[in-house]
Amino acid sequence: MNKVILMGRLTRDPEVRYSQGERSMAIAKYTLAIDRRKTQQNSDPGADFINCVAFDRAGEFAEKYFRQGLRVLISGHLQTGSYTNKDGQKVYTTDIIVEEQEFAESKAASDRNSSDFAANNNY
Repeated sequence: MNKVILMGRLTRDPEVRYSQGERSMAIAKYTLAIDRRKTQQNSDPGADFINCVAFDRAGEFAEKYFRQGLRVLISGHLQTGSYTNKDGQKVYTTDIIVEEQEFAESKAASDRNSSDFAANNNY
């Protein structure tokens, strides 16, 4: 089974492009900052940054409604891959392919937290 459920904040607005061909499809890429659990030894645990990709209607939804600092809840599956960069080095990738996504806070809380998040973080 390959199932991932995450809640975090967008580090920046989604990057959206449209596929070529007979049926154009939105492809939205965004990164979530996921807070790590605090432990007694670690008062500032930091965050993990998870790359997410949403296709078609989910991509259009992300393009229209998702903004930097917004807290969202997503579910999907993990996908790994690789490519060779321009320097000839192999680069490995890990992405979450989004199957479902939703807001994890109210609009008022989102507006308040988005401005705080952007002011305090340089992602």
